[in-house]
Amino acid sequence: MTIADLLEARGEARGEARGEIVGRADMLLEQIAVRFIVVPAWVRERVRSGSLEELQRWGRRVVSAESAAAVFG
Repeated sequence: MTIADLLEARGEARGEARGEIVGRADMLLEQIAVRFIVVPAWVRERVRSGSLEELQRWGRRVVSAESAAAVFG
């Protein structure tokens, strides 16, 4: 494997990881919209800046939260 191959593989892995985060963020925003109707700007910003671990945690919370704010509490 050449250095170019290694760099390409590393770039692909980063792109896939970023794609997973973006996909989870989109799904979480959709769940929040369905559950609470209104998605405030601060919620969109928080979700868009969340890590994979945070998005997973918030995704579990959204099903039982009583408000959008409670998802992040």
